[in-house]
Amino acid sequence: MIVGLLLWELTGRFLPNSLFVATPLQALDAAIALARTGELQRHVLVSFQEFILGYAIAAVTGILIGLLVTSSRAVSAIANPWIDGLYATPIIAIAPLVILWFGIGIWSKVFVVFSVVVFPVIINTEAGIRNTDRTLIEAVRSFGATPLQIFRLVSLPSALSFILAGLRLGIGRGLIGVVVGELFGARAGLGYLILQSAETFNMPRLFAGLLILAIAGIGMTAAFHALERALVPWHQE
Repeated sequence: MIVGLLLWELTGRFLPNSLFVATPLQALDAAIALARTGELQRHVLVSFQEFILGYAIAAVTGILIGLLVTSSRAVSAIANPWIDGLYATPIIAIAPLVILWFGIGIWSKVFVVFSVVVFPVIINTEAGIRNTDRTLIEAVRSFGATPLQIFRLVSLPSALSFILAGLRLGIGRGLIGVVVGELFGARAGLGYLILQSAETFNMPRLFAGLLILAIAGIGMTAAFHALERALVPWHQE
């Protein structure tokens, strides 16, 4: 990563036309200048609130729907075509409609984040439950375990690594959802900062917003890797 930043810095310094690019140091200077005025903190806080709300709602909803879909073949047959179709729908196509439905306040962005995070969680939860080792299920059942005990002791621990993988995928998608929602209508947020900077050709501010998003994604993904190692150490082995 350090090598990439150095190459980026050197390339940006020697480009004949730097109107459309900013080096990491220029982006850092812009971020510091924004932080001194308090503007950066305001944008980060708005985007963080939108992301956390949308992500949390999507995580809970996705896990519950994923478990529900695996509960019976009839539910799976009804739900899966809808899940596959909605998952394939590009969020960029419905973002303007979402802004019209919910306005430019926080809930339109929360809905966009929810809509891009929930489907990876549903699909991974369903895949985790369905990939549970049948031998283990039969072994536990032979000792008289109830369906609830089988789910709690075998299916859920087996699916945990899949669920965490879906939540980890949702981080990047959720950050994209925040930016997409703010590009189409917002008064604050990192996406709004990026759009405003692009319109005024202020590349250092634009890249400052991008770097903050990248750092947030790297940090949260690393935290999920640590959580996965703690919760499912057997999967790591």
